[in-house]
Amino acid sequence: MRNQRILLIAGAFALVGACSKTENGDVVVKKPVGVDVQTQTDTLHPPTITSKLDTISAPVVGTKKDTIIVNKPVVGTEKKVVKVPVVTKP
Repeated sequence: MRNQRILLIAGAFALVGACSKTENGDVVVKKPVGVDVQTQTDTLHPPTITSKLDTISAPVVGTKKDTIIVNKPVVGTEKKVVKVPVVTKP
């Protein structure tokens, strides 16, 4: 039981130690290659996420006088400005 815990902790440190981050936000990963004890460095470029404003037509529910006693429900649309995420891939 104790040996398994030590191996698990050592494996976790090896995984965390194999990754690093560059100045501009890219992730550098060292992965094993072949049967020999060698590693190859790969650079991963994560996508950048920004936001932009977009206009949508949102439904609006209201009432309209139909007769003296009853108000008739009315469904319409209204233009609204919302923020939309934009993902740009490298």
